[in-house]
Amino acid sequence: MPRAVVSRPAAAVLVLDTNVVLDLFYFRDRRCDLLAVALADGRCRWVASTAMRDEIEHVMARGLRGEWPGNASTVAAAWERWATMVATVDRPTPSAMRCTDTDDQKFIDLALQVDASALLSADRAVLRLARHGRALGLEISTVERWSGPTA
Repeated sequence: MPRAVVSRPAAAVLVLDTNVVLDLFYFRDRRCDLLAVALADGRCRWVASTAMRDEIEHVMARGLRGEWPGNASTVAAAWERWATMVATVDRPTPSAMRCTDTDDQKFIDLALQVDASALLSADRAVLRLARHGRALGLEISTVERWSGPTA
């Protein structure tokens, strides 16, 4: 007897900014619990670029003050396990999606390039683009306000 094929919905593609990565894997912020579960159960797939990896490594090398559950090695291990690295393509970004903080433009550009369902950020300059992102089918949100994976 042939086996029934059960199709699983495609994982929602996410781009996470540096602050969200730190909140999730270094600080283990409870506000990231939905995100952690969605990554673990495969409902979401986190995509990142080399520039994003370089930024997190730079932040970790500078050091973060205080006692926290995570450390640089836990962040690096989480990156290896959960991040899907993609090559970036240099293409024009719609003018409505230009970030006032040029350091954060890489997150927006990658989210548009990979047709991400959401860009999760804690950065005000990025979050200001939420309305324009919605018009392009991209949810730009904080982790707390994120609608979560659809499936």
